[in-house]
Amino acid sequence: MPRILGVDIPNDKKTSISLRYIYGIGSYLAEQVCERTSIDPNKPARELTEEELAKLAGLLDNEYVVEGQLRRQVQQSIARLREIACYRGIRHRRSLPARGQRTRTNARTRKGPRKTVAGKKGVKDMR
Repeated sequence: MPRILGVDIPNDKKTSISLRYIYGIGSYLAEQVCERTSIDPNKPARELTEEELAKLAGLLDNEYVVEGQLRRQVQQSIARLREIACYRGIRHRRSLPARGQRTRTNARTRKGPRKTVAGKKGVKDMR
């Protein structure tokens, strides 16, 4: 498996698709990087030479914010929002959706598994 910026990219996939395994690189950027380094995007990743891998790593390291640096930047942005206690920061602090989604139902990805509250069974008995 070729290794670029500390990430193992899949052997059997095309270069343009394999590059997407690096955090911060999507389909457009993968195609653009292949074009700038003059590497065939349809070539399988296992056929990349050491020279081509070095070209890719050099370009990504110097020109783009990807992997660890991008993750750090995102975490710092979220920490800043929490620190200034703006609406989005409070939502992050409480582990709730930050972009206006409903929370009465759904939002399970953000809130985690259900926490059942006891004591609602006797509603019909009150008549």
